[in-house]
Parts: sequence; C-alpha cells; structure tokens
Amino acid sequence: MKEENIHIRWANENDAEDLLKLNNAFNGIGTSVEEVIDSLALSNELIALAVIDDQAVGFACAQYFKSFCYRALQGEITEMYIAEVARRRGLATLLIAFIEEEFKARGVTGVKILTGQSNERAIKTYEKSNYARTEEVLLQKKL
Repeated sequence: MKEENIHIRWANENDAEDLLKLNNAFNGIGTSVEEVIDSLALSNELIALAVIDDQAVGFACAQYFKSFCYRALQGEITEMYIAEVARRRGLATLLIAFIEEEFKARGVTGVKILTGQSNERAIKTYEKSNYARTEEVLLQKKL
C-alpha cells in the first residue's frame, strides 16, 4: 500500500477553486472563485487546508476575538469538512491541532466548536481532541 503524503497548511488564494468545491460539497453555498479570493484577502478568518498527495481534501475555518467580557482572547472553530474519500485518516484531528497551535501563538486561551447534537462522529472527533460537551444552548434567527 502506497504511503500518503498528508499535509496541513494555511489556505491562500491559489486554493480558491479547491475551497469552493469543498465548501459546495459541505454547505451547498454557490459562491464564486472571486468571492473566495476576496474573502481570503479581506477576512480575519483563519482557514486551514488538509492536503493528501497535493490534493485538497478538507478544510477548517476558525476565528478569534477579544471581548471586554473576558480577559483573554476567545477562539472558535466555525466550520470543518473532510471529503468522503479522505475520512477516517485523522485529518480532522490534525486540522484541530494545527488551528490550536496558531491560537496559542496568538494568545487565545479557550476554544469553542459548535456542531449538531446528532453529529456523533464529529462529537467523538472533538472529544478525542479533549473538547468537552457543555450545557450551552444555541439560538438562531434569520434577519
């Protein structure tokens, strides 16, 4: 069996087409390559890319912020997706660790991840990375 070359790195504008395809598979959002490039250039969002043998197979998005309500910077991993063909190889755990290292370097002391209550596979992955379930309730409203 051929050994795979797995690599986690920060996404850049050259990855726009791959990010677009991965996000369409994940969220079904019909954006354009130009919109992805603009978002990469203008946003403070951190986007980590999982690559196997030079093929982008997954991503994770993260943000961090300072609030007067808390002493330290707060972080959140907001999105994570691994293409079906690349699952069960530890890529999500690698993406989480990659983002956590960047957060630590920037002074972030706590990280949140939100996922669906019935997304047991994702919850197990997060728990494996030492995230604990909380009693928080997410409420949403479209404006």
